[in-house]
Amino acid sequence: MAAVAACLVLGLGLLGGAAAGSWLTGESEVPAATGEAFHRARGLWHNRPVDELFPRTLHGKAAGPGGADREWIRIAVAPDSGCANAFDRLLAKALSPVGCTRLLRATYTDATTSTVTTVGLLFTKADPDGMRAAARRFTAEGLGRRSDLLPRPYAAEGTAAAAFGPRQRGSWVVRVLTDAPVVVYAVSGFTDGRAVEAPEPADEATATGATTAPAQSGLGHDARGVADRIERGLLSAATAPPEDAS
Repeated sequence: MAAVAACLVLGLGLLGGAAAGSWLTGESEVPAATGEAFHRARGLWHNRPVDELFPRTLHGKAAGPGGADREWIRIAVAPDSGCANAFDRLLAKALSPVGCTRLLRATYTDATTSTVTTVGLLFTKADPDGMRAAARRFTAEGLGRRSDLLPRPYAAEGTAAAAFGPRQRGSWVVRVLTDAPVVVYAVSGFTDGRAVEAPEPADEATATGATTAPAQSGLGHDARGVADRIERGLLSAATAPPEDAS
């Protein structure tokens, strides 16, 4: 059963459709969300402190290449906003069926300040059926793997991410959650501004034996690791007892 669960995490969670699998990644497990938790999650963007949604430091035990430990430090938080001009045209079109209530973004750098990762939480207008339909479509059509559907980075001036533009995107994750009205995404690149000629989705860049630049540099592990931990924190808040989630 454990082997089946692990395959489910890698095969579905990172394609963008199966949120539950990614909860198991990292040091703790998040309980499955209920219908009540789905609706509670809808309001987290305005009733949770930014340091809870985007912790200042993320720890990734065995989350790097070769099972190395990884750590990411938050260097910028974007003002919360709507979704106008937040995504490239094709990704915006792919996400349009779920709508947009609010978009939250933050950018992290690794402990060596050699890579940067922008992570986003798109709070949608969709109900559970709408999120499930969108998740099925992302999985069936492989939308989370398409290099023409990469998320945009948040390149904050005066930070290590200042040169993190569209051509610097190296690896990414897009996940349509089914137990919360949220799309979680992350995109990673280098701090020195070098372009990545062949971006690679995180599930491929973290595969055993992968030899591409995004794989060997750890960009896939960054995108996947940061997305995992932000998603897990969000769902932990949504599934917390009501007295702790006010």
